[in-house]
Amino acid sequence: MRFLVRCLLRAGGINKVTEAETGGQALEIMSARLIDLIIVDWKMSPLDGLAFTQMIRRNHNSPNPYVPILMLTAHTETSRVTAARDAGVSGFVRKPISARLLFDRISSVLTDTRMFVRTEGYFGPDRRFGQDPHYAGPLRRECDRGGEEESLDLDDLRWSA
Repeated sequence: MRFLVRCLLRAGGINKVTEAETGGQALEIMSARLIDLIIVDWKMSPLDGLAFTQMIRRNHNSPNPYVPILMLTAHTETSRVTAARDAGVSGFVRKPISARLLFDRISSVLTDTRMFVRTEGYFGPDRRFGQDPHYAGPLRRECDRGGEEESLDLDDLRWSA
């Protein structure tokens, strides 16, 4: 798969491609020089792509926690996409890959303007892709609203005069 991705990248004009056989080797490379984009496969060993992404995003010794990361996998079930998103990936590429899909995703993550968010259990790009044009207040989630229609939160700007 690395060979195929490298060939697609070179065919598209990306000639500075560095490969790593393991996550540890990738971290060494990242410590030695600036990397613009990481493409990880879900099924890597001994460290899988999900754990590698979490290490890049959350480890205080990470060479670049803000680097765009594309997750490459044939497993595109909603639970896997959600897990990858929650690990901090910037984008998702499904196998079998095509040159068009790969370059669309690369273009997307390299021009992504989402802010990075840090919470107790997450660090990575804001998981929301865009804002709801009909949103009229600070409370975005149902759990923020408490589920009670008759309650009034004075901080809720929808009710301010």
